[in-house]
Amino acid sequence: MSELVQVRKKAQVTLPQSVRRSLNIEEGDFLDVRVEDGKIVLRVKKLVDKEQAWFWTKRWQEGEKEAEEDIRAGRTHRFDTAKDAIAFLQRRAKENPGAAGES
Repeated sequence: MSELVQVRKKAQVTLPQSVRRSLNIEEGDFLDVRVEDGKIVLRVKKLVDKEQAWFWTKRWQEGEKEAEEDIRAGRTHRFDTAKDAIAFLQRRAKENPGAAGES
């Protein structure tokens, strides 16, 4: 998709409606602007509350991806009680010492 826009006073540019719809850009959204290989590149950004920033770290997102893969592959366990779950984890730790510290 290619659209022609004009730079107006104070260097303002209006994003065409087709672009906004395609990328779900709404009023108040933020755009990261950078120059790459002589081109202006815009990336839509959403702000995250500081208290929730941990969830978006690379390490946490890698863990989320791994968990989703395990769920899809059926590598899950169900327990009737938290006590049963803890006992299971303790048995696993004894069977595979050092695994808890791996990342």
